[in-house]
Amino acid sequence: MSTHFDHKGKIFTDVVSKERVAVIVQTTSHRVSGYLHTRPDQRLKDELDAREDFLALTDVSVSNLEGKQEYESEFMAINRAHIIWVIPEDELTENAGD
Repeated sequence: MSTHFDHKGKIFTDVVSKERVAVIVQTTSHRVSGYLHTRPDQRLKDELDAREDFLALTDVSVSNLEGKQEYESEFMAINRAHIIWVIPEDELTENAGD
């Protein structure tokens, strides 16, 4: 890691701060729970709109469409073309009626 100083003494490093956002991602064939990493000044939508072909997630659990867990991994890259929807886990509410 390198450190740089400007003429006023401000410190710059190569490390980029990111915040972990717990999400559920629905693909065409699976449901994935894990963490998406965003910059502190970015919205989740900004990360989803990035031009990269793949979306990186960490600490993932992959379930089939019936809800049976099939895989776990520390890292997964999901092709954005296969994503149907993304929900931040902290915005989920349970259906209390019915």
